[in-house]
Amino acid sequence: MNFPRFLIAISLIVAIPMPALFAAAEGSAGSTTETAAKDEGNDHAHGSSHHGLPPNAVPIFLEYKVETQVLDETGEPVMKDGKPVTEEKLIFAITNSMVVTWIVALGLILVAQIATKKPKLVPSGLQNLVEWIVETLVNFFGGILGDKLAKQTFWFFGTAFIFILFSNWFGLVPGVGTVGWVHGNPGFFHSEHLSAPLLRGVNADLNMTASMAIFFFALWFYWSLKTIGPGGFFFHIFNVRGHKLTVMGVFIFFIYIFVGVVEVVSISVRPIALMFRLYGNVFAGENILETVMALGGPYFGWLAVLPFYFLELLVGFVQALVFALLTAVFTSLMCSHHDEEHEH
Repeated sequence: MNFPRFLIAISLIVAIPMPALFAAAEGSAGSTTETAAKDEGNDHAHGSSHHGLPPNAVPIFLEYKVETQVLDETGEPVMKDGKPVTEEKLIFAITNSMVVTWIVALGLILVAQIATKKPKLVPSGLQNLVEWIVETLVNFFGGILGDKLAKQTFWFFGTAFIFILFSNWFGLVPGVGTVGWVHGNPGFFHSEHLSAPLLRGVNADLNMTASMAIFFFALWFYWSLKTIGPGGFFFHIFNVRGHKLTVMGVFIFFIYIFVGVVEVVSISVRPIALMFRLYGNVFAGENILETVMALGGPYFGWLAVLPFYFLELLVGFVQALVFALLTAVFTSLMCSHHDEEHEH
């Protein structure tokens, strides 16, 4: 994997989620203050309580809001005292998950730059480590896609695996998700509810995983059409060729039509399954760590969380592998068989 393609892949993965992340920021902007106020009331009534990681990415800075009218169910403006009711709508903001995304991407780019700056015929040190990782991944995806297709698509699959892996592991760094604002006041995590963490795990944000899944399927369509063409793409799904005009032939024709419709539904569901699988596992893992640490208290929380911490290191690796493996398999199912027939 040469550095220019690695840089392009990282840049696309980082840039594409931004519009989607604004939606999360919009949802959390109005709810952060409201949630903090409710939590504060609950804390006064029931004592200090702990909650998990907020479901939405929290805006950190560069918030841009506009006032819009509140509409009722019929689309008419809501009026109060003869005046229309308005609310602030967030248009743009930098969220805590976006900041972590940039940190991880910048770190990977710097490592790749340093490792390839002065390459040696006999690699050592960082160059040796990077080449070993790349070679291992090339062989892995080559076994799934075939050597030719793996070389053409490795820039995405290799980058996606590496980016997801180190994003998951970076989310386990002490301070990520546990340092931020408690009811609008800066503070460190003990047993209080953080209404706005300063940093947030990248894949604990559904917008990030959704963007990667959508990005992959845009590439999947491109690779499929490039490899087998529009006609081959259609007949791969609806295998309606070669059936004779007999009763059994017509019956089989409609069976393949039905199977093709089921395949279309399956293809449509794949990006949803990809994004929720990665998001659900990472989000649940971070909440488990935070809850266990809170139960252990400020003095023994770090000790109680250690078994789960090492488990999450394994989960982070497995989820990166599963995402890369499934995307490679989806591509192979559509493209590899055609390449084998062509070579034969």
